[in-house]
Formats: sequence, structure tokens, C-alpha cells
Amino acid sequence: MKEPCIKPTSKNLIMVINEDRFFLSHRRQIGEEALRRGWKVTLLAGNTGLRGAIEDLGIEFVELPINPTGLNMREELKLLRFLYEYYKSHRDSIVFHVGVKNIIWGGIAARMAGVKGVVAGVSGLGSLYDSDRRYPPVSVINFLMRIGMRREGVRVIFQNQSDFCELLEAKVLFPAAASFTHGSGIDLQEVEYTPEPQDRQKIKVIFTGRMLRKKGITDLIEAAEILRPRWEEKLEVLICGDFTNNPESLNREYMLTHCDGKYIKWLGHRNDIIRLLQESAIMVFPSYYREGVPKSLIEASAVGRPIITTNSVGCAETVEEGVNGFKVGVHNPREIAQRVERLLLDNELRKKMGKASRRLAEERYDVWGVVETHLSLFEELRLNYYETTTKE
Repeated sequence: MKEPCIKPTSKNLIMVINEDRFFLSHRRQIGEEALRRGWKVTLLAGNTGLRGAIEDLGIEFVELPINPTGLNMREELKLLRFLYEYYKSHRDSIVFHVGVKNIIWGGIAARMAGVKGVVAGVSGLGSLYDSDRRYPPVSVINFLMRIGMRREGVRVIFQNQSDFCELLEAKVLFPAAASFTHGSGIDLQEVEYTPEPQDRQKIKVIFTGRMLRKKGITDLIEAAEILRPRWEEKLEVLICGDFTNNPESLNREYMLTHCDGKYIKWLGHRNDIIRLLQESAIMVFPSYYREGVPKSLIEASAVGRPIITTNSVGCAETVEEGVNGFKVGVHNPREIAQRVERLLLDNELRKKMGKASRRLAEERYDVWGVVETHLSLFEELRLNYYETTTKE
């Protein structure tokens, strides 16, 4: 009698991500652990100058012709063709798409090329799904996503329930295809709980993230101005992050005009975010962007800081109201100022909420749990959808 047997295939993993720097900041441990488990890992990504750092890890790098925020159809079709041609010669690979644009075009290309195992990482739905920016129409985006995602051999990893419910309602995927993580995770052994510094002249409030208007930076600056008359000599507001080519990005002129370098400080891109969080007392992240689970809030939780953020998708999941922080309405600088001032006036509340943030990080955000979710799906797809033979 014959019984089914899986013939082991080569373990090839292709990771498709908008930019090399996002891989290093959000998905590096997945690639490294895949290497340790015997996978050959190739990264397809836009090159921002970090190719060497990726190749030093032992990961092959292929430059991806992508404009992450562009809507030029000629560019989009060029990306689709590039992925299709690449996948045609790598049909035995598991493909991991991160980000809406890669999920759309990569999913279609993989289906056309005959790639059987695909994982889509939905790290937020971004501007394409914002209620005030529906061009192209969301119905068109859902249709394109459905082509690549609603088929056998596709798994989808979500970071929040809202994104899952929206795509499920639009019939973009099969319900059984969904898995969940709480964001991209953080290494809790590398990032330890750090009590708020006591030997400081000023209390520091911090924001970290891209300089997108929808991250709520203008609301934070307005809240800081509300607080200025009472707190200018006792408070510093730190804004950390750089510009992008996103059309909704703020510009240097705006930041230099609204940040005086003393009370409100724009620090630009920084590689020492954890140290800056350790030196700060409160994280304020008033985003109304369609987040997954913001890495900024995961990092603040791991360090042990109270969080003030919005009720918007992805952000709300990081705060238990009154336990490890506060949730405020979108576009509400006055409410932000009130919540910040409440924490400024109560050292014990800040300490209590900071410890609660760390507990939440330990329960939800351990990066190795996130890595295991991904690697298990890669291995499941490899075994289920690649070379099957029989033995006597």
C-alpha cells in the first residue's frame, strides 16, 4: 500500500519589502532565524544604501524597482513585471510580501508565475485605506488584493483585528488563512525595563516615527504650545524621525519653523531611539495613520514608559486606558496637553503606568514569538504545497 510522503525541497525564502532599512528595523530577526534553520534567504527591497549591512548577515540582496508611495501606473506595472520574471525562475520558493503594494503586485505576480506558497504580512493598511484618501478607490485595491490572496497556499499575518475584519468583509482572503501577531515585536532581552531618570533638569516627552502629517506631529506641536506658558522651563518635547518621499510628509521648513531647538526639539533621524526613550518620561504618539501596531509604541512599552496615543486603528491596541497610558481623540491637541500635564504632575502615576507598559510588552511584543509565527507558516507551506511523491 502506498502512503503519501513529502519529499524535502530546497528551503528558499524570498522576502519582499519596500526598503532595506525597514527590513533591518522590523524584519531582521525573521531573516536571521530563517538562515539559522537552513533556509536560503533573499531580500527584494528598495536600496537606500544598506545593501552591505544585509549581505553581511548572509542574506542575498536584489534591488526592487519600487516607489513605495507612488501611484504612477507605468511604475506599478514595471514592478509587477519585475516580480513576475523573478518568480518564474524561483517557483520553488516561499514568498513573503510585506506592505500593501507588495502584497498586491507580488500576490498577482506569484499567482501568474505558479508560486504555490505565499505569506502576506499586513503591517497596517496605510494611506490607501484612509477614509480621506480613497484614490484609487478601495474597491479597486480590494479587487487587486483578492487576485493574489484569495487562493490556496496563501497565508496572511495581521497585526490588528480591524485590518483583518475589513479585508475579510471585502472577501479579500479566506478566514482560515489569517494569523496574528502584536506588531513586529522587540527583543526584550536586549531592551530592558529602565526606570525614568531622576537626575534630570527637565522632564522629556518624546515622539518617534516618520515625519508624516498623519502621525499627528502637528497636533503634538500644538499641544506643546498649549503647555508652554506653564512648562517651558521644566519640559522638553523631543520629535525624532526623518522625512520620506510620501506626499503627506512634512518638510524641513515646517519642522525648523515650529521647533525652537530648546523647548520643542526636532532631532531628525536617530539610531539611538532606545537610549532616547530611556532618557524620556512619556511617549506621545497621536497618529491617525492606518497603523499595524506601531514599532514606536512597542519600543516605548519595552522600555517602560506611559503612552499617550489615539483611538485610531493600530494605536488603540497598545494602551489599556488608565493602566499603561491614555487614549485621546484624533486631532485633539488640547486633550493631548491635558493628558501630558496629568502625567507631568504625578510622578507615581508615571512610574505605575511605565511598569504596566513593560508588563504588556512581555505579554505581547516578544520578537521571538513573532519570528516563530512566521517561520512556522513558511515551513507549513513548504511541506504542504511543494514536491509530493509517494513511497512503497
